[in-house]
Amino acid sequence: MFRIPGALGKDLCDKDLGMTRRDILRVGGASMMGLTLNGMFRAQAASVNSPAAGRAGWGKAKHVLMIYLQGGPSHLDLWDPKENVPDKVRSAFKTIPTKVPGHHFTEILPQLAKVNDKFTMINSMSYTPNGLFNHTAAIYQIMTGYTTDKVSPSGQLEPPNGKDYPNFGSNIIRLKPMDEPMLPFVMLPRPLQESNVVGKGGTAGFLGKAYDPYTLYPDGDDLDMGKMDRIKIEDLQLRPDLFSVRLQRRAKLRDALNDQMPTIEAAVKDMSLDSYYDQALNLIASGRARDAFALDRESPKLRDRYGRNTFGQSCMLARRLIEAGTRVVELIWPKVANSDNHSWDHHVGLTKRMKDQSGPMLDQGLSALFEDLDASGLLDETLVVALGEFGRSPEKGVSTSGNGNSADGRDHWPYCYTAVIGGAGIKRGYIHGKSDKTGSSPAEDPVHPTELLATIYHAVGIDPETIVHNHLNQPRELVKAKPVTKLFA
Repeated sequence: MFRIPGALGKDLCDKDLGMTRRDILRVGGASMMGLTLNGMFRAQAASVNSPAAGRAGWGKAKHVLMIYLQGGPSHLDLWDPKENVPDKVRSAFKTIPTKVPGHHFTEILPQLAKVNDKFTMINSMSYTPNGLFNHTAAIYQIMTGYTTDKVSPSGQLEPPNGKDYPNFGSNIIRLKPMDEPMLPFVMLPRPLQESNVVGKGGTAGFLGKAYDPYTLYPDGDDLDMGKMDRIKIEDLQLRPDLFSVRLQRRAKLRDALNDQMPTIEAAVKDMSLDSYYDQALNLIASGRARDAFALDRESPKLRDRYGRNTFGQSCMLARRLIEAGTRVVELIWPKVANSDNHSWDHHVGLTKRMKDQSGPMLDQGLSALFEDLDASGLLDETLVVALGEFGRSPEKGVSTSGNGNSADGRDHWPYCYTAVIGGAGIKRGYIHGKSDKTGSSPAEDPVHPTELLATIYHAVGIDPETIVHNHLNQPRELVKAKPVTKLFA
């Protein structure tokens, strides 16, 4: 009979304190040391031996950078403008040519128009929502590949819990663990949040907290030029006065488990969990992660190129983290949807807000990122994806989600919108899919958000249909979709 040693739970940071039952639940999550340990091995092996392993794009991505444009940017006013349409559909912005012959952006993306030969445009993102066209449910879908069980009449979701499906980044770092002492999954410049719900779709869910992203939330307004310079470095040090002690205690716990459970001892040996602890301790000691956050080491000229705002400096930080070895970075637009200023949730005042606020920030930061990654060679091994949870309605001033909209505003529209994807074997200068004449629905090659997630897993070298086990030990696919291999060269 297996007996968990130790006294009743106390959370004291004393290295001489014996193991507690609560400690058992904290070592990488109970699921890692329990019934699903072998399942994790099987999942890793399944991806290695997947029939998809020889297909285009498989395993090209060593890193993934998701740029999540929260709020639902208007595809018609950015990447997919339409001519010869009614005034209520036509963008107020003029169209401009891009580096891709015959393809146009609007005038608020002049710098991206000069570099779109480095990435692919998907102009046919599309899905039919169940229930309300709300942000929170759509966010959950694009981050996890699954729809939520409960949506309130207001469109709000319940807070995150251990029953949630994992964020795609959590799945990746679990099945593709790090082999160097670096933060595996970073979410910046803030946690995933919509309205008053923080973290829904942005955690490891039933995988356990061991696979949660490291999150940032520096002080300051979203347009504060110095905000990203005030990242709390002491957090990046993992507070060695506290966490190094905890790691030592967890090493003791590991030894106790090995003594008690021969089968797990064998599994741990195969998995080399000793190296996990070594890496964690090295992370504290090396300063590699802390150095990645030192934006002041970049030249003022390059920082200016990215844009002296939260989004631009976050793009630069994302590049530095990838350069230092981080596997997954999720860069979230600084503003939540239901807010003002440079939010993408343009129910009112779309023209001025996009022209003066959100548009220039996106244009400068994202174009600089692609140029920088390409110049350094990192784009060859980094998959970059930029999209929102949906697009905006083709017709201005109408309600599609129950929200009020001004004559110069567009409502939520999941039926057709645009995503950007590049790097790691993705075709350059390619336009995938096509929207109809008003941007209302795909005319060719529709791509569901779950198919985009499947493409991300495929690029990393993970079979999208790999089975994981939820909180009830029930088998579930990472995502129920096939990758869009036509995107790869």
